[in-house]
Amino acid sequence: MKYPVIVVPFLRVSGMALFPFILVLNKASVNDQALINHEKIHLRQQAELLIIPFYILYLLNYLINLAAYRKHGQAYLNIVFEREAYYNEADNTYLTNRKWFSWYRYL
Repeated sequence: MKYPVIVVPFLRVSGMALFPFILVLNKASVNDQALINHEKIHLRQQAELLIIPFYILYLLNYLINLAAYRKHGQAYLNIVFEREAYYNEADNTYLTNRKWFSWYRYL
């Protein structure tokens, strides 16, 4: 599926999936295949969780991780949705073969 990629120069991160859009920091990021694939994985996660529950689970998982790790970076990298996206971002065929709710395996 093709998702609109929008350059947002004031974005504080290199990329973000905000269903149904992919937001990127600069024009160079539009061609970063790993980044775009990472965000597409998040869009799939959002779609299968009907969008709003994804954001609630994402925030809850982050807060639990923050309490456990006491560091933003570690808490962020251990969010279950981020674990799936980072692990598979280099595989451009991942979404073709991905089963529904595959993020669950990264708990």
